[in-house]
Amino acid sequence: MPTALSVNLNKIALLRNSREGNYPSVIEFAELCIRTGCHGITVHPRPDLRHIHPRDVLELSNLIEPHHNQLDLNIEGNPFSQSNDHYPGFMTLIEQARPHQATLVPDNEQQLTSDHGFNLTLTHKQLTPIIKQIQRWNIRVSLFMEADIQQIKLASDIGVDRIELYTGPYAVAYAKQSKDLDILYQRYYQAAEMAQKLGLGVNAGHDLNLDNLGKFLQIPGIQEVSIGHGLTVDALKMGYSKALKHYLAICNRPVCDNPEKDKR
Repeated sequence: MPTALSVNLNKIALLRNSREGNYPSVIEFAELCIRTGCHGITVHPRPDLRHIHPRDVLELSNLIEPHHNQLDLNIEGNPFSQSNDHYPGFMTLIEQARPHQATLVPDNEQQLTSDHGFNLTLTHKQLTPIIKQIQRWNIRVSLFMEADIQQIKLASDIGVDRIELYTGPYAVAYAKQSKDLDILYQRYYQAAEMAQKLGLGVNAGHDLNLDNLGKFLQIPGIQEVSIGHGLTVDALKMGYSKALKHYLAICNRPVCDNPEKDKR
């Protein structure tokens, strides 16, 4: 089966938040993803509101509801995150939005981005009741995990539906064409294989892009990739020139010497 593409819209929200107003609109870009045939939308709201806001989550839930059987909403975040005046807490958002999938990530507000998976040796007792609660809401649960077979076995033990392989190290090794790339790739291959043997679905995400995605998807059974940063950069490179030409066409229009005459 083909791998589902879930587009992470965090970077669209980050750009919007640099100005007053709602430009660019997260919803408009989600609609573009839907029209283009993408399989899902991913967002990762954080308590510091650095990009996606709680209202975005609820608006996206409403947008996707009519496409419920064709399009997934995936909400990522730390289930232990606390509420504040602007953020209701991850679990409250999940209960309100009722996405198809909740991807639990062990990040904190000091991290620039998600940069490691769960250490279930330390957290499995705290995570187990959270996983069961989300599943009672009829929401699929995925855990953000490194390519560590022992950790993946623990993920199976606590009853998650899927894991999401953290692909940051793979992306770095691929970009550098590191001599350890093949060894690292085999680690991901074996981790995905073990997860599937244990009955877990396998997702993947973090710094995947047009250069490195094809090789990674040679690993059998990857059900979904969540891509945002790399896709945004690729879109800027592939579409920036076209936008520049449109702006230049406007700027290069001849100026009328007599504007009043031109109105007649």
